[in-house]
Amino acid sequence: MLTTLPPVGRGSENVKGASAYVWFIASVAALGGLLFGYDWVVIGGARQFYEVWFQLGSGSQVGWANSCALLGCLMGSMVSGYAADRFGRRPLLLLAGVLFGISSVATGWAFTFATFIFWRIAGGAAIGIAANVSPIYIAEISPAASRGRLVSLNQFAIVVGILLAQIVNAVIARNESGADAAAAHAWNLAYGWRWMFCAVAVPSALFFAGSFFLPESPRWLIGRGQLRKANTVLERIGGKEDALQESESIARSLGDDQGTPAGWGEMLRPAVLPILLLAIAIAVLQQWTGINILFNYAAEVYRSAGYGSNQILLDVVITGSINLLATVLAMFLVDTIGRRRLMLFGCAGIGTSHLLCALAYHRHMQGLPILALTLAAIACYACTLAPVTWVFLSEIFPNRIRSRGMSIAGSSLWIASFLLTYTFPLMVARFGIAGTFAMYGGVCFAGFLLVFRTMRETRGTSLEARKA
Repeated sequence: MLTTLPPVGRGSENVKGASAYVWFIASVAALGGLLFGYDWVVIGGARQFYEVWFQLGSGSQVGWANSCALLGCLMGSMVSGYAADRFGRRPLLLLAGVLFGISSVATGWAFTFATFIFWRIAGGAAIGIAANVSPIYIAEISPAASRGRLVSLNQFAIVVGILLAQIVNAVIARNESGADAAAAHAWNLAYGWRWMFCAVAVPSALFFAGSFFLPESPRWLIGRGQLRKANTVLERIGGKEDALQESESIARSLGDDQGTPAGWGEMLRPAVLPILLLAIAIAVLQQWTGINILFNYAAEVYRSAGYGSNQILLDVVITGSINLLATVLAMFLVDTIGRRRLMLFGCAGIGTSHLLCALAYHRHMQGLPILALTLAAIACYACTLAPVTWVFLSEIFPNRIRSRGMSIAGSSLWIASFLLTYTFPLMVARFGIAGTFAMYGGVCFAGFLLVFRTMRETRGTSLEARKA
């Protein structure tokens, strides 16, 4: 095994559930996930219009337009590790809200391809920051008994954002059938895709305003020697008695290192490196299961199955609805069944769905079979790998190095996502859509073996139980 964790339930934290106040601040922090989900998926409905507007002809241009935001995700993820340690979790969440709002409007009203790319990368930086900092923040303010459910709230917000983007895309796009088809098509090309991007400015403003009501993470405050402020936050979260016990536990875990930021070199220590390698492997696995292809290239997937443009937008909304329902289920399972079992089930379920989908494409099947297999893969992903990966990454690292460890793991995830998104058109051109899905299925079963051999359960354990 690559990790050393105490048995389930033997943490220093009590087993009391989260208070209404904890749910409130976790929900505000999770709004970063909603913006992440919207900004991530809005491109799926907009691309059929902006590609014509910018006259993108080659597969490399299409791949670059769809994957450039991932470079921003990588940059945001890399910066967030140092910045969250240096300035705290709360300022980073405020910064993400500002970046989301500005970049969404600027992307929508870009009139050159270069400008479009620049602001997509800026929006990606906001995603990278929010994706790293929101789960860390929620984990650090949550009691152990409810941590999985509360961190999964961030994933729930992500899929709400995904569904919101899919609904907004479907509502904004004018119907290109009937007598006004030509006028509707012209409007979609000129303005429709722009409003799809701009719509995220509204929840961005709500997230920015809500972030002012968030207290700083008590674990970050204690790590900087600000014990009085930390105790105030802990008392509001769990009461005076729990605050004293929790404060002492956090301080003991930090030892003599309070007030001293962790260095990057600490990630290579023999006690830390195996944990880091496992975190990287799990992060890469989440992306290389291929599920994000079903969001970023939904139009191509469903067009290959014989669906028309308007039906494609409806099918995309259906996938988002299934994604949302499965994520709600995950919130009930992650603190009962546990992280490891859900990961194993997810790898097996997604892999099977992909292989059956490859077989259906190989036999030139169209319509409902492809849609059903796609929905099955998304449902498996949404109640397993999607939330569990972020929960596990937020739990596996010791307090002192959590931000930097999460930054490296998150950066690995975005690199993997970039490679996945950029190479999909090239893989389809080389191996066909059936061969491409078959390869994704093979990755899922390889991931099953990885999880089975290396991942240990973290459900119910204290964050202070992680030693390095």
